[in-house]
Parts: sequence; structure tokens; C-alpha cells
Amino acid sequence: MPTPDDPTDVPIVRFLRHLADDPIAALAGLTGSPPARLLAAVALLAVTVLLARSLFRRHWWRRQSADARLLTIRPPATVDPAGAIVFWRALTGLLAPAWKRWLCGQPPLAVEYRFTIEGARIGLWVPAAVPPGLAEHAITAAWPGAQITTAPDTTPPHAAALGGQLVLLRPEYWPLNTRHDTDPLRPLLEAASELRHGETATAQILTRPATGRRLRPVRAATRGQPPAHSRTVSVTARTIAATVNEIISLFLPGGSPRTGTSHHYRATAGVTDDLRPVREKATQPQWETVIRYAITTTARGAPARQRLRGLTHEIAATFSVHTGHNSLRRRHLSNPVSALTARSMRRGFLLSVPELAALAHLPYDDNTPSVERAGARSTAPLPRIPTAGADVKTLGIADAGPSRPVGIRVADSCHHIHVTGATGSGKSTLLAHLIHADATAGRGLLAIEPRGDLILDILDRLPAHAADRVVLFDPDDPTARPALNVLAGPDPHTVTDNLVGIFRRIYADYWGPRTDDILRAACLTLRANTDTARPATLADIPDLLTNPSRRTELTTGLDDPVLAGFWEWYHALSEPARAHAIAPLMNKLRAFLLRTFVRDTLCARTDSVNLGRLLDADGICLVRVPKGSLGTDTARLFGSLVLAKAWEALTHRARIDAHQRRDCSIYLDEAQNFLTLPHGIDDMLAEARGYRVSLVLAHQDQAQLPPALREAISANARNKIYFAVSPEDATSLHRHVHPQLTPHDLSHLDAFHAAARLIVAGAETPAFTFTTRPLPPPVPGRARHIRAHANYPNPRPITTKQRTTPDARSELTGGVAPRQPRQDS
Repeated sequence: MPTPDDPTDVPIVRFLRHLADDPIAALAGLTGSPPARLLAAVALLAVTVLLARSLFRRHWWRRQSADARLLTIRPPATVDPAGAIVFWRALTGLLAPAWKRWLCGQPPLAVEYRFTIEGARIGLWVPAAVPPGLAEHAITAAWPGAQITTAPDTTPPHAAALGGQLVLLRPEYWPLNTRHDTDPLRPLLEAASELRHGETATAQILTRPATGRRLRPVRAATRGQPPAHSRTVSVTARTIAATVNEIISLFLPGGSPRTGTSHHYRATAGVTDDLRPVREKATQPQWETVIRYAITTTARGAPARQRLRGLTHEIAATFSVHTGHNSLRRRHLSNPVSALTARSMRRGFLLSVPELAALAHLPYDDNTPSVERAGARSTAPLPRIPTAGADVKTLGIADAGPSRPVGIRVADSCHHIHVTGATGSGKSTLLAHLIHADATAGRGLLAIEPRGDLILDILDRLPAHAADRVVLFDPDDPTARPALNVLAGPDPHTVTDNLVGIFRRIYADYWGPRTDDILRAACLTLRANTDTARPATLADIPDLLTNPSRRTELTTGLDDPVLAGFWEWYHALSEPARAHAIAPLMNKLRAFLLRTFVRDTLCARTDSVNLGRLLDADGICLVRVPKGSLGTDTARLFGSLVLAKAWEALTHRARIDAHQRRDCSIYLDEAQNFLTLPHGIDDMLAEARGYRVSLVLAHQDQAQLPPALREAISANARNKIYFAVSPEDATSLHRHVHPQLTPHDLSHLDAFHAAARLIVAGAETPAFTFTTRPLPPPVPGRARHIRAHANYPNPRPITTKQRTTPDARSELTGGVAPRQPRQDS
């Protein structure tokens, strides 16, 4: 009988005792007792509320699962082991308010390692309650360079499956081992490497932030108190339990596997050292966790099931690396595939952030061939990188941060653009976009390309209003060709220096001082005897050197004593000696001049196009010199001579005021083939900026450039755009994009994915990454229309939607001075 001061002598306790002694009488008494009826009503209401909450939670969870997303994570090349702690600490803020946790529950996250014979896939399953982007940002913040894609959640086909669940062996306030010399995922990755075709291994870690009453056992253990579930046990029961536990500990030094309280009670007796790991764990944020695993196979029969059982034990055993003050033991799952697919979680054990980070992280061991590493990291551009506008050339779309166009202003492009990348990486697509932007905006341009595909792509997509501005050099075009005399020009010495220098650089291995002397003397002699009715051309050089009567006619009466002395020496040679002296030059000239296309275009006695005024009048000069049609040396010579004529014409911009110079661009694909002018490329780049000329220099790798040319481009082409390059080039080029990008990033860029470091308002900006836009579809008949309006001896006048002048034809052919240029934007 309860005493008068017994705290249990209350109506509810008396009713429960009566219910235990005589259930029928107790229930019958409810009808006559108002407090009992109130109690029954309250109990009924409570049951109804709990049932309604259970139904609501099921409906809410179905919606969360249906709208969840599975993020597939590709680890970066170098993974910081501390990144997992950063990641789980950042996600601790996912804890929902108390009312929402009571009503809906706290939805878990699921880290999943799925292994097949093709390799490992690391996924993070995120319920719909987590805002989009939150988990993604936490991943990229913890592991910079990781790549995230949203993959469909599919259950692997299987005929048999085995699996289980891991639980803590001892009470949850004892921590697992978190100090590992190597990656604790290595045993799991090694075990999964033995899989065969049709077999799939999955390890799933379900976890959610814990708070409130769920943390009481850990907090109580730090104060030396018994676990919450044992507080109602009487003193006698505690004493008996402690005594039994101490006896068991004599045979099992680790303590009872069921209660695990011997160390706890030893701590209460004064051995405080045992509580240090408990207190360390309690100071960390806690996550309620469930670990499941499963192995599936498409094979059938007893041998397949026997192998499945062995793999299951092996996968479960890999988690023993976490054994410390606590460890994990296995429990059987009757339907492991359904459990892993449902990702439901009722109650799990508590893990601190370091424990969870040791279990669920990205592999940081370099020797993990089964894990597909991420390519280049994505880096967002600064807000001041221009997006679009009349004076902006669009490069592509930013692939990090807000999706927006990125481009370069016309004025900043005059600091020149260096583009490099392997074949098929996207260089030609970028060049086509830049050329199309200049043509559409009405800016002058010269494009030289040794393969031919780029020019063909441009012709298919040029705006129709640009057709009358096009001059096309194309050996595969049978129509009339533009004429350009490479020996013509206001300064014979400049023309000669360019011509001789180009030959010397292209044929450096077969070119000596005597060959250089012969070609220089022949060019100057022809220019000294230029007849306005019959100007000399490159095709006249063989005749001068081999025809005595023609040579006598041209060399008689030379005013220059040096030239006259050269021809005296030449006349004194015997025929065999003369043939021997001119053979190195003649075999190269003949190979060049034997091509009809070369003679028709570069050996015409009258120019049909003035490149300088063409570019000043916003013309478009496309030079297609495919090596397959012309040969390597001829293609290089042809492109170099056209570039030399254009540069010679552009240098005359020094005679006009800076504000009257019009913007134009020179595009050189495989630039190493055409940068053969005798003067230094660094001087050319410096002067070109003053002339408001932008040079875009594209090539495949650094080995194609001589050291001097490589250093000049590195220093003076200040806008850098890098597509995927070789590891050797990445090591030397990454200094231009450091610290935002690493050599690994440069060598692992995807196709049409580029890294850029641009100049904005004359200042360098940090590097960023972007993806090039695909080219628009070709316009049917556009190339035929462009060709029909180009390649005439007298190019048609420039007629654009923005401006049309009656004297445009004269401007191209040298009849009148250029129009007034547009003002700087």
C-alpha cells in the first residue's frame, strides 16, 4: 500500500494499478468516474493525434522521396582529408525547427558508395526538403574542384541479393576510431575491386542532425551518470548490474557486449581517464546514423549465392578499421535492396562529426584507380568581366556561379589573345565565334588558316550583308581569284626584307648566307627596274637568275654599286658554279611557283585588292591555305606572304592620328606556321596594339613554338585562353592562371571547356572557366552566295546595314582616302 506521502499515489497510477489487477472492473468504472472519462478522452485524443501524425509523416516522406535528387560526385585530383569535417559541419545547419521535427521528422541524407566492374560511383541522396544548391555548395566548399552531376536513381538488376546493417557494439557515447594513417575507405575500395560482371556492391550511410532529447545519453555519460534508460532502475538493481558487469569483465576485459557499462561505472568510481573520449565526442555536433550494405548479382544458382555470401562478409568486415573505444557489428537485413532503395530511417546511433567524416568522405588516397576523378574545376568569372554589347566579343558561357555570357571588349582584345589547346578541344569553334562577331559588327578582319575547315564553317554562317565585304583566297575555288603582288609596295627594302626573312625562317635548315644574298639581290634588282606598265613579280626571279639576256637587260646601269658588284660576281661564275649557287633557291621557288593558284594570286602584276585599305574599310579577308591541297611549305609561304603584305599596309597607320584608326583583327590558326616575319614578334605585338589591331594567335602545343617566339607570346599576348593541353604544357602554362587553376585543371578540361585570364580596362583579372557555345547551324546556300560576291578583280563596295558609301569600291582598290572611323566605344 502506498504511504500518505507516496508520490505515486495519484489517480492515473491508481487507475493503472486497478487496470492491472482487474481490467474489466477498471474499464467499467470509467463510465461512472468523471476524471476517468476525461482521462479516456485525453488518451483517445492523443492516440488520434499520433495516428494522424504517422499518416502525415508517411505522405510527407513519399513526397520527399519522389522529389529527391541523387548527386553524383567526382572527387578532385587532390582531396583534403579535413574536407569531410568541413562538409558535415556545414550541413549541421539542416536541423529543422522543433515543431517541424515533431510533425514531419528530420529527413536524412544518404551517402552512397556503389561499385560495379566499371568502377565506383559516389553519390549523395538529398531529400526535397533540402533547398537546391545547399548540398552542392557544401560539397564544393569542402572539396574544391569536385564535380557534381544529378544522376537518375536506379536500382541495379539482380536475381539475388544479400546485405545487412551495422550497429554499434557498445553504447553510443563511446566513439569510433577517427585517427587513421591511411584512407579508411581503402579496404572498401579494395574489396569492391573483386566484383564481376552483373555484380553490384552498395554501402549506404543514412544520417541526420540530432538534437534535444536524442543527445541525453551522450551528455549524461560525460557527467558520470548512468544512461537515461537506466535512471528508473532501483539502487539494488544498479548494484546487482554493476556487480555482474564486473564479474563478466574478468572474463571479457572489453566489458559486456550487451550493456557495455563497466567502463562507465568505473569512471564514476574515480577513473576519470576513461571519460576523455566520451567528453571529446560530446563536444562535437551529433548525427544520428544508420549504415546499410548490400551485394546483388544477376547470376543464379548455389555457387552464385555462395559467392554473394562471401562478398557480403568481406564488405562488412572492411568497416572494422573504425574499431576504437567502440566498434560496429552486423545485423541481418531480410530485404536489403528495398531497405537501401527506401532510404527510410527510424532510429539510428549517434556519431560525432569526426566519426561521420571518417565513415563518409571522398577517397583521398591517390592509388584508387576504380574512382573516376573530376576534370578541371569550374571557377566563376569576376562580375566586371563583360557579358554582351556592341563593343564586346562573346567567348562563351560561364560554367560556375550565375550562368551568363562572358566576353572581351574590343579595346582589351588589342592586348592580343593567345589561344592554345589540343586538336578537337574547341579552338576552332571559339575562333569561328570571334570572326563571326567581328563580321557581324562591321569590323575589319584577316583570317589565315592552314587546314581549311574553319574558313568553310565561317562561309556557311557569315551574315548575308557581309558578302560584298569578303575577299577570299581559296585554292579550291575555281572562280576568279584576288590578285596580290608580293613584290609591290612603297618601300622596296621593306618588301625585300619581309620576303627574304620569310623564306629564311621557313627553310631554316636548308638556307645559307649565299642563298639569302642571291634572293635579296634579285628582289632589289627587280624593284630597281620596275616598269609601271609591267611591274616585277615573284615569278620574274627564276628568269632573272637563269636567262642571260634578261639578266643583262635588268642589271645594266644599276645605280647601286653594291648590287652592281654582286652581279659582276654572278656573271663571272661558270655555268656549273652558277647552277650550284642558285640550286637551293630555285628548287624552293619552283615548288612554290609551279602551283597555278600561287601564280594567279601572288604573282599578279596588278593588285586587285589593297589589304591595308580593305581592313581600314571594315573588309573581311579570308585566307584558306589547306596543307592537303598546297603542301606544307607552300601553305606556310602563302599565308606568311599575305600576312607580311597586311602588316606592311597596317604599319602605315602610324601616319594618321590614333583616334582615326579603325579596329581590326588578325586571326592566325596554327600561328607558328605564319609568324615568320624577320622582325621580332614582341615588337610586332607591341606595335599592333598602337595601330588598334588585335592579333589572335592559336596553336596546339608549346613545342610548336621556338623558345623566343614562346616567350614573346607569353609576355605580350596578355589575354590567355587555354583549352585542354598536355600535362607538360599545363605545368608551364598554369603560372598564368594560378592560383585559381592548377596544372591538373588545364590538362583535364573537357572538350569546348576553356580556362581564361583576360584583360579588363588594361588590368589583369583572375582566371576563370567557361564553355564555348556551339556554332549555329549552317545557312543553306550561304557559302555559295558569299563566293558569288567575292574574289572579283575589283571587289564590290562595302554595303552593311549600318553604313553604305558610294566610294567604298574605290577605298578597297586605293582610289580614295578611307572614311572617317567610328569613335571609341
